[in-house]
Amino acid sequence: MAKGRVLFHVDMNSFYASVEAAYDPKLLGKPLAIAGNAKERRGIVVTASYEARARGVKPPMPLWEALKKCPELIVREPNFDRYRQASKQMFQLLYEYTPLVEPVSIDEGYMDVTDANISLEALELAKHIQVRIKKELALPSSIGIAPNKFLAKMASDMKKPMGITILRKREVSSILWPLKTIEMHGVGGKTSEKLEKMGIYTIGDIANADPEKLQRKLGIGGMRIYEKAYGIDDRPVDPDSVNEFKSIGNSTTLPKDTTSQALVRKVIMNLSDSVGRRLRRKNVYAGNIQLTIRYHDHNTITRSHKLIYPVHSHDDIFTAAWELWVKYWNGDPIRLLGVTGMDLVEKGSAYKQLDLFAYDKEEKEDKLNGIVDALRNKYGESALLKGTQIGKSDRSDQLRDRKRRGTSLEKDFLRNDLFNKEEEN
Repeated sequence: MAKGRVLFHVDMNSFYASVEAAYDPKLLGKPLAIAGNAKERRGIVVTASYEARARGVKPPMPLWEALKKCPELIVREPNFDRYRQASKQMFQLLYEYTPLVEPVSIDEGYMDVTDANISLEALELAKHIQVRIKKELALPSSIGIAPNKFLAKMASDMKKPMGITILRKREVSSILWPLKTIEMHGVGGKTSEKLEKMGIYTIGDIANADPEKLQRKLGIGGMRIYEKAYGIDDRPVDPDSVNEFKSIGNSTTLPKDTTSQALVRKVIMNLSDSVGRRLRRKNVYAGNIQLTIRYHDHNTITRSHKLIYPVHSHDDIFTAAWELWVKYWNGDPIRLLGVTGMDLVEKGSAYKQLDLFAYDKEEKEDKLNGIVDALRNKYGESALLKGTQIGKSDRSDQLRDRKRRGTSLEKDFLRNDLFNKEEEN
C-alpha cells in the first residue's frame, strides 16, 4: 500500500457501553447494556458490551428479553452528553495526525493519511492511534486500512474489539465475494431481499451480475453496489461533510401504547417544537416534513409532505405533521412517534423561495422564536411550552428530560463544538 491512497476507518467498539465503563471502571469486563427506562417502555437495548453480547444480548433487543438471556446484565440509561464529549475527544485526537478527517457519526470516522507527515508506516500508525485512544480515553476501537472508504469500512468491521485489518483491492475476490450481500456496507435488509429475488445472495454474485439489470431493478444504487463489489470507491475523505446534514428530526417512545388523540397531539407538538428550534439554531429551513409512526406490533411507517415553501417555525412544522397523522394513522395503538424536517436549505436560500407575505411573516416569527429559544436554552426544554404541550407528568419529568436532551445523536454537535476553531481561538 505504498502507492495510492491510504485511508483509515476508525470505528469505536460498543461506544456507549465503552464510555460508561471508562467513566465507571467497575463496569469493565461486566455484561453491560445501554437502554432506556424499562418502566416507561423505553427498554430497548441500544448497545451492549462484548461480555453481554457473548451471552446473547444484542441491540435492538427488548430489555426484558436481554435480561432473560443474561440475568446478571447491568443496565444503564444513556447519557448523551457524556457520549458527545467522548466523541469530541476522540476526533480531536485524530486531527492531531491529519486535517483530512471525516466524521461519519458520533463513533466513527475516516482519515486520509496518504500525505500525513508521519514517519510511521500505515499499520504502525494505526496501532499507535488505537493505543492512544485506549490509553488516553480508555476506549477500545477497530481500524480498517484500505485504499478507499468502502474497503476501509469493510475492514474495520472484520476484527472487533481492538482489531486492525488491512484490505487491499486485490483481496476483494477472496475476502469479500464469499460474504452475504447483507454484509456489504451500504446494503440494507430491503435491498438484500430484492437481490435475493434476483438470485443474488453473495457479494460475488453482485460482481458477476449484469450491471444494467442491477440498475434497472435498484436505480443508481445498483450501479454503486456493483462497483463496490469490485472494490471501486473514489469518494474523497471530506472534512467539510460534518457541515452537511440532510435532515433534522426527533422521535420519542411513548410510556405505553396509546390511541389517545390528545396525547398524540401533545407529543407531535413537542417534537415539532424541538425540530423547529434545531432548524433555527442551524439557520436552515425544511422544505419537507416527515412523520414516523411505530405501532404496538413494531410495524413502522414514514410519510412525508412536500411544502409550498420552506419553514422552520413550530406552528408550520406541527401543522404539516398533524395533517400527516390525520391522513395516515390507521387507528391502531401507537408506540413511537417521530417528526423530521427534510430537504434542508440555508436561511438565505429559503427566503428566496418565500413570497412577500410569507417573508414578512417569517421575519416577525424569527424575532419571537429567537427570544423563546434563548429562554429554553437557559432554563431548560420545558420553558414556555404551550398549555397543550405539557401536562402533569411532563412537569414531574422536567429534570430527567433536561438530562436526556432528546434522542437525537446526529453528528451536527461536532460541527458546532469541535470544528468551530475560529470561535475557540
